[in-house]
Amino acid sequence: MKLNQYTSVAHATQALRKRGFKDDFKLEEKKWMRNLNNKNKYKSGDMSIVEYHRFEGMSNPSDLSILFAVETHSGDKGIIVSSYGMYADMDLVEFMDKVRVKERASA
Repeated sequence: MKLNQYTSVAHATQALRKRGFKDDFKLEEKKWMRNLNNKNKYKSGDMSIVEYHRFEGMSNPSDLSILFAVETHSGDKGIIVSSYGMYADMDLVEFMDKVRVKERASA
């Protein structure tokens, strides 16, 4: 996994969208992610994290977020953004902890 190459969540989102991560996902009922674009639902085992990036707010160090670029077993690719630290959604954290990180091929 490479180091964060983006300066902000907005910058990362824009770059990842250009790379095909166009779908948005939302955790529902603490047990699945719903693709908000096509309404498909996925359990944690149906998804993988392609890459992730952490950010600290420029004006407020407690403004922490993490962006996940994910893909599903059916080919959906998208983005999940979450706070971490004090303001973390613990249900989302628990779900994402179960999603496997996709291994990158060696260059």
